[in-house]
Amino acid sequence: MEEDDVTIREQNFHSQVREYIICFLLFAVLYIVSYCIITRYKRKSDDHEDEDAVVNRISLYLCTFTLAVSGGAVFLLPFSIISNEILLSFPKNYYIQWLNGSLIHGLWNLVSLFSNLCLFVLMPFAYFFLESEGFAGSKKGIKARILETFVMLFLLALLILGIVWVASALIDNDAASMESLYDLWEFYLPYLYSCISLMGGLLLLMCTPVGLSRMFTVMGQLLVKPTILEDLDEQIYCIHLQEEALQRRLNGSSTHTYTRGSLTHQLNKELDNIRNQRNKLERRKKASGWEKNLLYPIVMLILLAGTTISVLMVALNILYLLVDETAMPKGSTDRGIGNTSLSTFGVAQAALEIILMFYLMVSSVVGFYSLRVFEGLTPRKDDTTMTTIIGCCVSILVLSSALPVMSRTLGITRFDLLGDFGRFNWLGNFYIVLSYNLLFAVVTTLCLVRKFTSAVREELLKALGLDKLQLSNSPTDPESGKLSANGHQKTL
Repeated sequence: MEEDDVTIREQNFHSQVREYIICFLLFAVLYIVSYCIITRYKRKSDDHEDEDAVVNRISLYLCTFTLAVSGGAVFLLPFSIISNEILLSFPKNYYIQWLNGSLIHGLWNLVSLFSNLCLFVLMPFAYFFLESEGFAGSKKGIKARILETFVMLFLLALLILGIVWVASALIDNDAASMESLYDLWEFYLPYLYSCISLMGGLLLLMCTPVGLSRMFTVMGQLLVKPTILEDLDEQIYCIHLQEEALQRRLNGSSTHTYTRGSLTHQLNKELDNIRNQRNKLERRKKASGWEKNLLYPIVMLILLAGTTISVLMVALNILYLLVDETAMPKGSTDRGIGNTSLSTFGVAQAALEIILMFYLMVSSVVGFYSLRVFEGLTPRKDDTTMTTIIGCCVSILVLSSALPVMSRTLGITRFDLLGDFGRFNWLGNFYIVLSYNLLFAVVTTLCLVRKFTSAVREELLKALGLDKLQLSNSPTDPESGKLSANGHQKTL
């Protein structure tokens, strides 16, 4: 009997060690990828080792950790769905016994824990640490900046806890809720993270439809469009003439000392735009026939199919919500992964769900940076400040943490939310879930209709020759697209 107990304890010990090793390896891969991404966009600094360099390095490591957690949140639900299907297909395979319910639940709990840690501790610390200088009258240095950072974090924690306490007291004023107001670990943090997840879900609801329509424009800029009734050689020749004229004006203005700096800056900006147009035209000219005539239409059809399938699945989920209460998103504490398939068509539907999740995440990021409110957070290669990187990491963390909840709420997948992700209070509200689905379907449809009708409208105006009449009223040259310093058209 004692030998059996020892054997069971040894098995549990080895299982826990194996899970820790797997989690560490997965996180290490995400951390390395996140570090490469951030260093690609981070503004390059000199090699001089000073106080600011140390602060920037610490903030860089914290941002890398946060971005790695965001990647873990994105891959969380797809990894769980894949694991469930693999265990169903190979239930007795010895080499996949490590893929079990304990590992999946552990990953969900770790992502939830690290998301809270990054959102409420690490990112505020990185921002305050970056902006701190030490209290007035104190000795300057790292210790003074750390002290100021912790004081600011303490004040911020008091402010947030006070707001949550007042809000919860106003919403729930019964006796049980009033008693739970003094429970920090079991009430405050889950309630606060539930509010953050709701905000993240609303942010996804705002960004994803915009991103779904914006994806067509982004892919159109990355790929080479088919050349139909266009003379690229003539356009390149005109661009060369415009570039030479701008270069002559720029050289002439540089010889005069009284020339205003704003005019020179304007000419340089126009010259860069002309060169970008020339590079695009030369790329279109050098592109192969299959890239122009086959790849572009296929990619556009794939984007259209993905968007249409997403809207149709949301529409079906709305019908399920109206007739079946089991369609409501809910959490699960069952560790039995691999018992039943949650996809009607098996592996094919599971693969489609995973593709749609990644597509929605990419679309939400594209839509986030397309909104005018968040344009200032757009990262630029080798020219992004650490403050902007912190803002980007926080935004992506909020979006990625809300992705599993949004995917389950919209009915993209039937996989129940695990860990703390299924403890959000608003998931049990029928009217919030139904309104969320309706808004997503309606707003996405309106964005797509506006996108395609605007393209048709522009083509109709070009066919009728009315686009020249509109451009003639603007200060932009209809042929060169250049804007003069005084707002009038320029001629060569």
